[in-house]
Amino acid sequence: MSGGGPRGRGHGPFGGGAPVSKAQNFGPSAKRLLGMLRPDALWLTVVVLFGVISVALSVVGPKLLGQATNVVVAGFVSMQFKNLPAGVTKDQVIGQLHASGQGQIADMLRGMDFTPGQGIDFTQLAWLIGAVLTVYLISAVFMWLQGRILNIVVQRAMHRIRMMVEDKLHRLPLSYYDRMQRGELLSRLTNDIDNIGQTLQQSMSQVVISMLTVVGVLVMMFVISPLLAVIALVTIPLTIAITVVVAKRSQKMFIAQWAATGVLNARVEETFSGHAIVKVYGHQHDVQQAFRGENEAVYRASFGAQFVSGIIMPAMMFVGNLVYVAIAVVGGLQIAAGAISFGDVQAFIQYSRQFTQPLSQLGSMANLLQSGVASAERVFELLDEDEESLDPDPAQTVPEDASALAFDDVAFRYLPDTPLIDGLSLGAKPGNTVAIVGPTGAGKTTLVNLIMRFYDVDSGSIRLAGVDTRTMTRADLRSRTGMVLQDTWLFSGTIRENIAYGRPAAAEDEIVAAATAAYVDRFVHALPDGYDTLLDDEATNLSVGERQLVTIARAFLANPRILILDEATSSVDTRTELLIQRAMSALRTDRTSFVIAHRLSTIRDADLILVMEHGAIVEQGTHDELLAAKGAYWRLYNAQFEAPVLDTGAPPIPAGVGSMQVSGASGEAGPGVSEGVN
Repeated sequence: MSGGGPRGRGHGPFGGGAPVSKAQNFGPSAKRLLGMLRPDALWLTVVVLFGVISVALSVVGPKLLGQATNVVVAGFVSMQFKNLPAGVTKDQVIGQLHASGQGQIADMLRGMDFTPGQGIDFTQLAWLIGAVLTVYLISAVFMWLQGRILNIVVQRAMHRIRMMVEDKLHRLPLSYYDRMQRGELLSRLTNDIDNIGQTLQQSMSQVVISMLTVVGVLVMMFVISPLLAVIALVTIPLTIAITVVVAKRSQKMFIAQWAATGVLNARVEETFSGHAIVKVYGHQHDVQQAFRGENEAVYRASFGAQFVSGIIMPAMMFVGNLVYVAIAVVGGLQIAAGAISFGDVQAFIQYSRQFTQPLSQLGSMANLLQSGVASAERVFELLDEDEESLDPDPAQTVPEDASALAFDDVAFRYLPDTPLIDGLSLGAKPGNTVAIVGPTGAGKTTLVNLIMRFYDVDSGSIRLAGVDTRTMTRADLRSRTGMVLQDTWLFSGTIRENIAYGRPAAAEDEIVAAATAAYVDRFVHALPDGYDTLLDDEATNLSVGERQLVTIARAFLANPRILILDEATSSVDTRTELLIQRAMSALRTDRTSFVIAHRLSTIRDADLILVMEHGAIVEQGTHDELLAAKGAYWRLYNAQFEAPVLDTGAPPIPAGVGSMQVSGASGEAGPGVSEGVN
């Protein structure tokens, strides 16, 4: 930003990235993220209810399969006694086995329900298999419904977060954008928010199902065998311990990963937006080296985060396998002792898998949760930024045609310990053109920022028609102001839409009149679609000067009471500039105009010229008065028009730089002297 703008974190194509911000704790951030789902609490209740039904049915499945196994085993065992006389009971068979010294087999058969010689009961077996299929089918339907509803809930939450961020961006002061890299900000708005959505989508359903499954399976295991259930419970403290230890290390790495990603995005955005400059000065190698370094930082942070968090799943599987072996051994001994049936042990082994699997899934989701919460912290940091001060309520207003503007002992600085503007006082009457000149960094653009209330003054006041602008709403103040900057901004749309941005309700003839006044009409008809020519997001299908003319036409159409021109004609040729100056002279009638100019020939007819140095007005007057005073303005004028290659206080051009630069400097004097003479 020229004219003494703030020195933020912008650094050109070759500087370093933004520092890593301090992260919040995982717990508070996760709780705040879940709070974003509160508006859909009713649907979340339905999600949990459907999850309970689905899990309950899936938990019943192994028990039914165990009963089916018992039917098969009992039928097979009963066939071993088919040669016994009819009417022999299970107890008689067991008694005969004990009498014959086969007590261990007798104990095992005691835990089975069979009728000697009956065989497999296929009717009961078919009923059990049908029940299992029905249970699993209904469970799958409720699981699908739960996933669909949860998807709707998550997408609504992401829509709300994006709207919150959008609203927040409009409430942030300009100082935030001055210090925040554009690529870093875009990374938070795109990568981080998308990562939050993916985390919620992939983890929430799994977390709910896993927790419900653990509870349901644990109940069924205690019903079948309390002893085996206690063995299975060993998994829980081991899982918690492993997850906590790994999560503490991986959280920092995920924060570093997303911070490094933001820095890399900032590098890519600023490098390729200035790609032509990089090429011209031959800095491709420097940019590539910087990119490689930052890409390596992303790689190291991502690899470390994924590697550390990836330890959880293998560790959980190892613990689960140990528990599986213990259950198989103890269960086999209980079968031999007749304390439990084959089907119950089979069901319990399935339950043990169902029990350890959700614990393993919860552990494996730690990396996903850590990554999502790390992204949420970065978005919350944006949402927690200090906002612009609220507009006064009630606010004062001024007449529609008011344009008299006055600075009264204004003081302002971007940084508390760096003085910029102190004790500035000036007045501009309706119809006056106030030109502001001075060296780079003198505070010219800062003056414009204060008029528009992009920044508020530290002390003193700026008054519009006698009313302190801080007592007006920003929208009211800015609606009376038109601004044309040196850096053009056009959006993706037609030329007509870009001009109408100054006054969307304008009629077609008003748009054409504004375009004609700004000499846009002159080149528009040479384009294939005229005013309907579609501009891309960078408006690369127009030249720099043509883009500037469109922005001037936009200001013409807005018909503001206060007009601010910040080097508005610096990108057009001399002839077009003279034509635009004539059009602007008509536009400035009965309006207050502030013109920031480096080419002094463009402001010779100004009613008041302010010469600024180091944030202070060192001279003011008309062009002729300031030249006669032979002060700062006189030195600027002579340096620009009369002796551009003489000593102006700048360091000499080093030997060997090349004659092209010297001739370029002197070549610029020709038109300047001509304009000065005219």
